[in-house]
Amino acid sequence: MEGDILQKADKMSMAHSIELRVPFLDKEVMRVGEEIGTEQKIANGTTKYILRKTAEQKLPEEWYKRKKKGFPVPIKHWFREEKYYNFVKDYFNKPYVAEFFEEEKINKILDEHYNGISNNARKIYTILVFLVWYERYFIKES
Repeated sequence: MEGDILQKADKMSMAHSIELRVPFLDKEVMRVGEEIGTEQKIANGTTKYILRKTAEQKLPEEWYKRKKKGFPVPIKHWFREEKYYNFVKDYFNKPYVAEFFEEEKINKILDEHYNGISNNARKIYTILVFLVWYERYFIKES
């Protein structure tokens, strides 16, 4: 995934003074991986089969059996904290918001999330990012 996830991960790790290791991109490891047959890569519905079997010898079970994880950001929890709720609420009630959204509906989405009624984190984040972008490039730059 050249130019995609590695670049993003590299930028994020450097921005936070974290050293990122990507061991499976080593040329020798890649060469060995290319020689492994499909039946050793996926067996009985288990992906990375041979890697997991090898890991059994050295790693705790909860590590080699765990499901794949991306880079989750806890926005679901953040939007339930008062300071972030208020930050979003301020944006959701700015004068220009009515050009794009029904303010009552987006505030309801935010309130339901904040009160634990539903998980609207992705919707809230999408709306917020749009509003921040719009303000930056169309309101403040005017």
